[in-house]
Amino acid sequence: MTRAHAAAVHLAAISGTKSLSMLDGAARTIWSDWAEGKLTDDQAATLAEMLERRKKEVRGADTVAARAPNVSAAAKAQGRPSYFPPKRKTPVSQNRRASIERRRRLACSGPMPPALACLFTTGELAVLRIVADEVRDRKQCRLTLGEISARAGVGITTARNALRYAAREGLVTIEERRRDKRPNLSNVVRIVSREWMVWIARGRKQTARSASAGGGCKKVESTDIASSRSLCGERVKRVPHSEMRTSKSQEIGLRTRPQ
Repeated sequence: MTRAHAAAVHLAAISGTKSLSMLDGAARTIWSDWAEGKLTDDQAATLAEMLERRKKEVRGADTVAARAPNVSAAAKAQGRPSYFPPKRKTPVSQNRRASIERRRRLACSGPMPPALACLFTTGELAVLRIVADEVRDRKQCRLTLGEISARAGVGITTARNALRYAAREGLVTIEERRRDKRPNLSNVVRIVSREWMVWIARGRKQTARSASAGGGCKKVESTDIASSRSLCGERVKRVPHSEMRTSKSQEIGLRTRPQ
């Protein structure tokens, strides 16, 4: 096959192709023949230019509406730009600041003993507070990850990680309720840690809802400004106010006494 004949074959293939994927294959064939010496430099450059022009022409016609009009019509009938179902959007909090404050309040409300709480982050502690309240009230937690994350003020990924870490540490058990050809039911979370259960039983009867609403008080005490620490680290003895007045008057008398 002469070089002119090879160029004519490639030109006919480019003109008759109506798919972008086939044009990409034609481009690989052209440059492969050029590397083998079947095409000259000028012929390869000319075919490459024609290939790019053909791609611009095909790109407007190589669509779902043109290649599969029935699929495009079905998508329009469903009111969607694509026949395939849309991806589920990740829920986003409307008030991020309120979610952060709710998360911190729940984490600081003491959902578990300090020896266990140090293993988790603030968001994970908020999730475990929701789970602990459900276990205390209903012996187990059947809430979905979306419900737990919404109440705790965190994302679904944080809620999932918190439960996985707790299960890995042997604090909870997670029962999956899968169903064939139907949506799965929510997992059942049970607390198996004895230390955590004792903490929940002895804790205050305060639900996560009341904890997220705030409350509490701070005991105000006066500051002892007369007491301080000496250079050696020992607390200086506090002098009675009456003795301070007496010593001060004596000092004034010594200063005003005539020589």
